[in-house]
Amino acid sequence: MPTIDVDLQSDTVTKPTQEMRRFMCEAEVGDEQKGEDPTVNTVQAMVAELLGKDAALFLPSGTMCNEIAMRVHCRPGEEMLAHRTAHPIHFESGGPAALAGVNVSPLDGPRGQFDADAVTAAIRPDNRYMPRSRLLWVEQTSNLGGGSIWPLARITAVTDVARRGGLRTHLDGARLMNAVVATGVAARDYAAPFDSAWIDFTKGLGAPVGAAIAGTREFIAEAWRLKQQMGGAMRQAGIIAAGGVYALQHHVKRLAEDHANARRLAEGLAALPGIVLDPSTVETNIVIFELRGATDASSAVTALLARGVRMGAMGSHTIRAVTHLDVSAGQIERALDAARAVFV
Repeated sequence: MPTIDVDLQSDTVTKPTQEMRRFMCEAEVGDEQKGEDPTVNTVQAMVAELLGKDAALFLPSGTMCNEIAMRVHCRPGEEMLAHRTAHPIHFESGGPAALAGVNVSPLDGPRGQFDADAVTAAIRPDNRYMPRSRLLWVEQTSNLGGGSIWPLARITAVTDVARRGGLRTHLDGARLMNAVVATGVAARDYAAPFDSAWIDFTKGLGAPVGAAIAGTREFIAEAWRLKQQMGGAMRQAGIIAAGGVYALQHHVKRLAEDHANARRLAEGLAALPGIVLDPSTVETNIVIFELRGATDASSAVTALLARGVRMGAMGSHTIRAVTHLDVSAGQIERALDAARAVFV
C-alpha cells in the first residue's frame, strides 16, 4: 500500500496524542458495571452537564448509542423518521431492523436536512394497518450532507411537529461539537429539544474509542440494561473513558482549525478542472465534491493515494475529504498539490 502522507478519508483515523495517551495511562479505574470506575463516572457527568440532561452513559461506539436509543424509544414494528442519508440507514449493518425491529421512513431535503413540512407529511395516521410513527432522528452535523449544520430554529421546528404527533426525538451528535464551535450555539441548546442525545469522542475530538449518550434517568436506566444485553458493558473502562475526558478538556476549541483547513481545501479544489464544488457550503470539517467528465471517483481516489493523499469515494463521481486533528494546514497544501496533478 502506498505511504499515506495526508489522510483525509475520515476524522475517525485520528490517533490519540502523546498527552492523551499519558492521561489515559494514568487514569483511575474501577468496575464500571458496578458504577465504581471514577473516570467513567467523570466522563458521564461531563456529558450529562454538556448536553443538559439528567444522566449519561459511556458506550463503546456511536453506533451503539443510536441502536440503544431506537430500542428504548420504540417497540418492534414501529417507525423512525430520518433523512435518507442517515447513518443508521447506510452505515449500521441493518441494525434498526436486526437489533431494534424498527422500520425507517426516509425523508428528503437538501444537504442532509428535512423540514417541518416533511415531518408533518411523514407522520402516519392512527391506522392499525400502518406502522406507528414513534421516533424522529436528527444528525448534527450531517455527514453525507457535507458536514452541514442544522440551524437551531429548524431543529426546534421539526421536533415541535414530532412532539405534537406523539413522537420521541433523538439527536445523533457524532459531530455535534463541530456545530457548537462553528456557530457558538451551546451543545445543551442543540440537545434541549431531544429526548436523547449523544456525542462521539473518536472523530474530531481525537480519542481512540468511545461515545456517551444522555437523557432522563429513566432513559439511562433502560439504556444500561440494553448495554449489558448487547455486550457493551465493560470493567476497568476508565482507561478508555479517559480519552473522552481529555478530549472534552483540550480538543473542542481546536475544531475551528479543522474547519479552516476544510475551507482552504475546498477553495483549492474548486479551482481545479473537472471538480464541482461550492466552497461556501463547507461549514465544518467535511468536504464533498462531484466530478464531471470522464474521470470517475474510484480512479481519482486511487491516483491521489499514489501521491500520498487518501480521500474516500462516496459514489461513482462523488469524493469526500474530512479534516481532523492529525491534518495540519501544511498537509492541506500538500493535498492540493497532489490534486493539481490528478485533476488536469
